[in-house]
Amino acid sequence: MASVRLDHITKRFGDTVALDAIDLSIESGELFFLLGPSGCGKSTLLRLIAGLHVPTSGRIFFDDRDVTDLPTERRNAVMVFQSYALWPHMSVRDNVRFGLDVRGIPKAQQERRVSEILELVRLSDLASRKPNELSGGQQQRVALARALVVGPQCLLLDEPLSNLDARLRHAMRDEIHRICKSQKLTTIYVTHDQKEALSIADRIAVMNAGRVVQVGTPAELYHKPCNSFVADFVGDTNLLAGTVIARDGDAIRIRTAAGEVWAAAQDDLPDRVVLSIRPEQLRISNSDNSPSPKMNRISGTVIQTTFLGEASEHVLLVNGQRLKVVAAPPRFDPPAEMTVEFTPADAVVLPESVPSHAATASLS
Repeated sequence: MASVRLDHITKRFGDTVALDAIDLSIESGELFFLLGPSGCGKSTLLRLIAGLHVPTSGRIFFDDRDVTDLPTERRNAVMVFQSYALWPHMSVRDNVRFGLDVRGIPKAQQERRVSEILELVRLSDLASRKPNELSGGQQQRVALARALVVGPQCLLLDEPLSNLDARLRHAMRDEIHRICKSQKLTTIYVTHDQKEALSIADRIAVMNAGRVVQVGTPAELYHKPCNSFVADFVGDTNLLAGTVIARDGDAIRIRTAAGEVWAAAQDDLPDRVVLSIRPEQLRISNSDNSPSPKMNRISGTVIQTTFLGEASEHVLLVNGQRLKVVAAPPRFDPPAEMTVEFTPADAVVLPESVPSHAATASLS
C-alpha cells in the first residue's frame, strides 16, 4: 500500500479558493480522516487525490511517485461515494466483478478474487442477489467490495455511511475499520461526523475554510485542541472567554463570565484567553464542603435537562453564561441549583477568541 503526500495543494474554482496550500503526509496502511464542516473542502481534496480534479498548484505523491498529472485509472486509488452507484440489473457478484472485467483480468482469476473479497465483507451468502434485495448496510458493503477487489493502493471513502440509520452506521464503521486494518489499506475517509472519526481513525486532519487547522490522533484533538475552532468542532465543549489575572506555580487564575477559574499554566499565553471545558469533565458536587485548593467549583441554575439514555445532559445558567454538564449515570431529579467541580487540568487554555458560532454549537 502507498503512502500519500500532498505538497502545497491549492484548488480554485474561478475566483473561489476551495483549498489553500494544503500540506499533508499520510502513512502507508493508515486510516486517515478528513473532518470538517460542510463546505470546508474535504471532498474536493479527496477528489484531487483520486484524480477527479486537477490542482491549481501543488503536487500529489503516492510513495515517491508524482501522480499529480496521472489520470484516475493510472493511480489505482479507488473511491467509494455517498451513493453506492450499484448496477441494479447485476447480482452482487457481478457488481463486485465489474472492475476486474474492465481491466481484462482472466476469468479464473476474477472468480477467485471476487470470492475472496465477498468472504472478507461477509457477503458470500448474498452473492446472487440484486441490489434492491439488500439492506442499506449490505449495499454499502457491496460498494466497498467493488473498490477492494481491484487491489487499490489507496482507498478513498467520501461520507460512505451518510445514507444509513444510526444503528447501521455504528455497525458499518466497525466493519470498515476491520476490513481496512486486516488488509493494511491506506484509507482516506471524509466525514463531518465527529464520533465516526474519533471512534476508528488513526489520525485526523480537521479542516475549515479550505485549510488544515490541526492534524493529530483522536485523543490529541479531543484533549489538546490547538484553538477554539477545533475544541468546538471535535466533540462537545463549553467555551469561556476570560482574562488571566494571576499566576501561581503550575496554575493560572482566569476571570470568566462564569466566575474565576484555575487552569494549568502554559508558556507564552496572552492575557486574553478562551477556556475549553468538556461537559463530561464537569462533575456534579454532592457536598457542601469547601473544595480542595485550586479545585474549581461553579454553581448555577438548571434551565434544561435532557435524558440521553446512558447519561443526562443539564444546562446551567451562571451569570448569563450557559454551561453544559453531562452526568453518567443519568440524573432524573436534578436540583433547581447545581454545583459542579473540575480540576485545573480539565480546563484547556486556548489563545484565541471564541468563534461566533460557539455559543450555539457548544449547546447543540
